[in-house]
Amino acid sequence: MPGKPIGVAYKQTVLEDQWDAIVIGSGMGGLTAAALLARHAGKRVLVLERHYTAGGFTHTFRRPGYEWDVGVHYIGQVQDPASPVRAAFDHVTEGRLRWNPLPDVYDQIRIAGRVYEFRSGLDRFREGLLAAFPAEGTAIERYLAAVLSCVKASSLYFAEKAIPPMAARLAGGLMRAPFLRWAGRTTAQVLAGITANRELIGVLTAQWGDYGLPPAESSFAAHAMIAQHYFNGASYPVGGASQIAASIAPAIERAGGKIVVSADVDQIVLDKSGRAAGVRMPGGREFRAPVIVSDAGAMNTFGRLLPPDSPGCAAIAADIRAIGHSMSYLSLYAGLNKSAADLGLTGTNIWAYPTPDHDANVARFSADPAAPFPVLFISFPSAKDPDFLARHPGHSTIEVITLAPYRWFSQWENSRWKHRGADYDELKTHFTERLCQELERHVPAVRGHVVHAEISTPLSTRHFSNYQAGEAYGLNATPARFRLGSLSARTPVRNLFLTGQDVALLGVTGALFGGVTAVSAILGRNLVAKVTRPVAAQAA
Repeated sequence: MPGKPIGVAYKQTVLEDQWDAIVIGSGMGGLTAAALLARHAGKRVLVLERHYTAGGFTHTFRRPGYEWDVGVHYIGQVQDPASPVRAAFDHVTEGRLRWNPLPDVYDQIRIAGRVYEFRSGLDRFREGLLAAFPAEGTAIERYLAAVLSCVKASSLYFAEKAIPPMAARLAGGLMRAPFLRWAGRTTAQVLAGITANRELIGVLTAQWGDYGLPPAESSFAAHAMIAQHYFNGASYPVGGASQIAASIAPAIERAGGKIVVSADVDQIVLDKSGRAAGVRMPGGREFRAPVIVSDAGAMNTFGRLLPPDSPGCAAIAADIRAIGHSMSYLSLYAGLNKSAADLGLTGTNIWAYPTPDHDANVARFSADPAAPFPVLFISFPSAKDPDFLARHPGHSTIEVITLAPYRWFSQWENSRWKHRGADYDELKTHFTERLCQELERHVPAVRGHVVHAEISTPLSTRHFSNYQAGEAYGLNATPARFRLGSLSARTPVRNLFLTGQDVALLGVTGALFGGVTAVSAILGRNLVAKVTRPVAAQAA
């Protein structure tokens, strides 16, 4: 059932020492890699997850009467059975995962009291912008052309991440160049060349929370890939976000693999030739396999899991540190004593901002936590999932997310979860009250009906996901990230591969294709065409 932990506990299961492949971490990238290795190569894969349930940012957590997702709020392109994204999800879940479309207005943008709507379908998206900014028709067309051109140029860039290094060098950067013409500039730089209308720029970049950096810092590629992802609307998993991992697990287990939770990996083990040969657990036990795949993130892989003297890794580790962590955040989880329908709540997300200058909003809040929140993302998971009422009749849930610098919480980073002290609890209470006030201001119907409210901080993310700065999206989505040629599925350590959002693009869909890229590199064949071929086309 939704919310039930996925995987068997490490200390409660008997495991063999030798496997065909070992995957560290069970996020979207890890599970995708494991399922594809099982399905396309018949490999017995051991997936090791430090959390008590598999799924990474696709898992859900429960309280009596309620459940919330922690990272899946909406997925684009899956409502179209013929789209490559839907085909990829269908492939790794073997068609078990069902999707519920969000309303026609999938994102509502609120800036200083003004409201804008992002509607499903490129033509309707364009029409909405033209209605709000009738004098900016040329700029809007140029913006849409830039987004689509960037996305079109991305295919060869990501394909290069799976091919052997020698082949990439022989290509001489030709595969990367068209995409880097866009990715090498910030979102602000590209949009400044399109329009001088600050309000329009603020609206066009209002989804910056989906990639974690405001316009002056983010690569335009990150912006374009996310914006285009939602042009035709969005959907939510029926049964909740945890159904993603639950739908992938059978393919792994059917081939003899196993998903093991509460299983923290201490180190990747290298053989005498410097090749990855296994993993070592905190108690000293080792598991061996000829293929090791890390879904722990590039920073954890090169900075913590590999021995410090691993061949060829020092330079990559330095490059990754220079790019830095993506944003950390606060998330309010609210439980209400009435259903979404009773309260008039829909699945439309709300993005709210104090001004259209996102960079100034972020700078102001980062310098002064008492300043207005620079972004509020309000999501209604119970309204998005048609099965929620069957599980929790008469109840509904809401999430309110904003950014929060990790440094505000770093003094407690060495304390234990739920035992961080009165000062930490007081800070959490302060932000809980502020976010509840903002929720009531933007959604007045909830006033008097919030009966449960708790907040996660960057330390919560650090504890459960092992992202050291409580970040949501792995590495920063800056131009430097996309220029880093060494960040690919292949690593300098033979037999060690990376998967997940650091390989491809941030977010759940990005992590999914990071898994496809990793297995393409492992098996030495391009799986993208096969994985993204719609089921109907396969049957034809």
